[in-house]
Amino acid sequence: MKPNILVVTFFSAVAFTVGCKEEESTSQQIEKVQTESKQAVADMNEYTYARKSEFVEKMQAQLAELNQDIDKLAAKVEKASDQAKAEAQPKLKALREQGAKLELQLVEVKNATESTWDGVKASSRKAYGDFKDGINQARQWISDKIAP
Repeated sequence: MKPNILVVTFFSAVAFTVGCKEEESTSQQIEKVQTESKQAVADMNEYTYARKSEFVEKMQAQLAELNQDIDKLAAKVEKASDQAKAEAQPKLKALREQGAKLELQLVEVKNATESTWDGVKASSRKAYGDFKDGINQARQWISDKIAP
């Protein structure tokens, strides 16, 4: 039961942080997201095969959050100039493709056996980190190219 409380606390803190992002500068947001990302990856290391279902639930929640981040970035892009939209669309498409790959990775996690667990978990960590980094880079690009 204690790990569930930690997960709820973590997501509550993330939700609060997301709600406060409007008041922070982009660099502060990125720094905070990078710190949270590193913590999330570290937390993933603690999951054993016996806690596979918890790992899957956490990853699904994080994936949903990242997809919401992409939607927010896409909304900012829609308010931009036609040139900025044209530049941003391929970046957003690539991020959505990364998200789809992470979803496929989660299927592998669900189907993992005890003998394949460590490898699948490591691949998931990498896919999550890559996706999160891509979103951070897109957030920075949008901040640089498009006024808030």
